[in-house]
Amino acid sequence: MSVIVKNLSKIYGEQRAVHNLSFEAKAGEILGFLGPNGAGKSTTMKIITCFLPASSGEVTVCGGNTQTDSLFVRRQIGYLPEHNPLYKDMYVREYLYFVATLHKLPKARQAVEEMVERVGLTRERHKLIGSLSKGYRQRVGLAQAMLHDPKVLILDEPTSGLDPNQLIEIRELIRTMSQEKTVIFSSHIMQEVEALCERAIIINRGELVADDTVANLRQRYGAEKRLSVEFAVPLSPAQLKKLQKLHTQIRSVEQQKEGALYFLNTDENIDLRADIFNFAVNEKLVLLTLQQDLHDMGDVFQRLTSAQSPK
Repeated sequence: MSVIVKNLSKIYGEQRAVHNLSFEAKAGEILGFLGPNGAGKSTTMKIITCFLPASSGEVTVCGGNTQTDSLFVRRQIGYLPEHNPLYKDMYVREYLYFVATLHKLPKARQAVEEMVERVGLTRERHKLIGSLSKGYRQRVGLAQAMLHDPKVLILDEPTSGLDPNQLIEIRELIRTMSQEKTVIFSSHIMQEVEALCERAIIINRGELVADDTVANLRQRYGAEKRLSVEFAVPLSPAQLKKLQKLHTQIRSVEQQKEGALYFLNTDENIDLRADIFNFAVNEKLVLLTLQQDLHDMGDVFQRLTSAQSPK
């Protein structure tokens, strides 16, 4: 139940959308698939789902080749594209039953009712799709993608337009589905990636720039660390100089509006908390806050995609 992409390239005329891209999405994991607009994410997903042919390279889904076994591959995949294509003049349950018959599900009506309940559409099942909010339309899109119980789910911005309560419900649904499926999850909302994905790949200008666990990416590619330190009273000029010279890897010390809160910017692989504690003891200072600020995937994403120069 894995997706294997090997040396994938896609060229439109003189424009190279994807170049020599390789990665693997394994069963039971939610793989974050990240990149700025125009990076080649949608093109890659369309190739995996057999909507587009590759210019070169190979993609296999559950052992089937997308170019030679496209019908087999399509049966294994549930796809929610970024721009959710729905028949707005159909009712929710009517539309899902239509999708179920296209998949030739043996118990179509039962499958529809179960999926309606799973994605939280019970109260909206009799409504026209065109009358639904964007969040509920996303739920309809998720329902159609999962209705035939595919082995691979490819979700492009699946949480777009959902309110905080809906986000929690859909996150849990995706987690539950991932236990028995391969999930490729693309989003521009980095908090969603951190909440759902253990591993992520980042592409920029069609090329792979990172492939690792979210934790490792944050540690490896985050900018400088920042340590928040708050004392009961502001430091004297002499104490501030001592703090600045406490360690050679302290790059700068910023004071918050002349108060007693300071931000220490340090090199990535250093933990100064013990040194700060001893400094406070030696200077007879009351330490109120000592907190290591963690980098998020937004920092990593910005660093990896803004630093790349065109080839």
